[in-house]
Amino acid sequence: MNISITFRQMEATDAVKGYATEKVAKLQKFLRQPLHGQVTLSCQKTLHMAEVDMHAGADHFHAHETSEDMYASIDKVIDKLERQIRETHSIHKKKGADRASDHLLPDEPEKD
Repeated sequence: MNISITFRQMEATDAVKGYATEKVAKLQKFLRQPLHGQVTLSCQKTLHMAEVDMHAGADHFHAHETSEDMYASIDKVIDKLERQIRETHSIHKKKGADRASDHLLPDEPEKD
């Protein structure tokens, strides 16, 4: 797992860095491949923005969120990413089930 954090136009604090790293690392449990993530945290006046770009194998996930609190922005962006990952997994499961049903043998007709 490789997570890098970039701070733009704001003070880089260990508390925010640790919080963002911890939240992104929790997404690894939903992924089969090792996680590579880029987190960008920025501040413009009173708006705090969090943007996350993640790669796990062939899957790519991206989300950004803005609020008046950096911790809230991080929480919201993590919720978006989790939803994206769950949707991707449900699509993969559905495709796998469709492929499996194609290979099932048809029922044999009843003999009288």
